[in-house]
Amino acid sequence: MTDLKRAVAVATEARNHSYSPYSHFAVGAALKLKDRDVYVPGCNVENASFGGTICAERSALVAAVSQYGKVPFESVTVVTDTNPPAYPCAFCRGVLSEFCGPELVVYLATPEGVKITTTLGELLPHPFKLV
Repeated sequence: MTDLKRAVAVATEARNHSYSPYSHFAVGAALKLKDRDVYVPGCNVENASFGGTICAERSALVAAVSQYGKVPFESVTVVTDTNPPAYPCAFCRGVLSEFCGPELVVYLATPEGVKITTTLGELLPHPFKLV
């Protein structure tokens, strides 16, 4: 299995665990650690108090930091069932920029495979940085 197929499979499996009773919009993510053969899954988890909702990308990031600490990341794969696939929200882009550089590869996919490849720098060209 190629790296991209594996990333899509991990994100798709995570998407199957999505808790999205309000939006009915299931999202899965797989964050790949740089220089390691590790993909950390995440899914969106909604809450009746909408501010308590966490997106799949942030779910994967929090899980990765919880397990491995602040390590470099190579890519994030986001799986939705929309055509075209959904992009990470602005909140996720900002949180990703705290831990990842602009070179982070962002794969947008459906369960069938990657449809769009971009970078965090293209999605968020001017991230907030506390100076």
